[in-house]
Amino acid sequence: MTNKDEKHIMVLGVGNLIFTDEGVGIHVIRKLDERYSFPENVSIQDGGVLGINLLGVISAADHLIVVDAVKNRGKPGDLHRLEGKEIPKRILGKNSLHQVDFLEALTLCQALDKVPETVIVGVEPKDIESVSLELTPVVQEKLDNLIDMVLKELDHLGIVPSPLSEVPV
Repeated sequence: MTNKDEKHIMVLGVGNLIFTDEGVGIHVIRKLDERYSFPENVSIQDGGVLGINLLGVISAADHLIVVDAVKNRGKPGDLHRLEGKEIPKRILGKNSLHQVDFLEALTLCQALDKVPETVIVGVEPKDIESVSLELTPVVQEKLDNLIDMVLKELDHLGIVPSPLSEVPV
């Protein structure tokens, strides 16, 4: 049972798994789910490419941590953290349609008067056009760094997840 006074925190991975580094947000969400147990007020959500269809999910959160590939004029593998006024600038890059739709959904939350405090963490992709379920090596190497970034954001919100025990084989 969750305490009604607790803030709802959502970690949302977005992206398209079939376009190489475009799916990094989903890879991170899956790893978080495999490695940690979270308190009831924290949800780990695979947003895929749902974009505007995430409106209901996004508006339910008080705090939103989004994990995604972030084209920010850096070099592949660069890590990024965006918040506040930095977030709308992403629409100018139009990295992919799901990102435009995601930002529109976030903007529409204003109409519902329920805009979550949002932080986007991500990595500069090397390839978001090739069809592959595998991340490029430079982005694959950054998965643990992205997980650490999410854990740091959660820590700032007073959340410390419990590591899941290794299951003996």
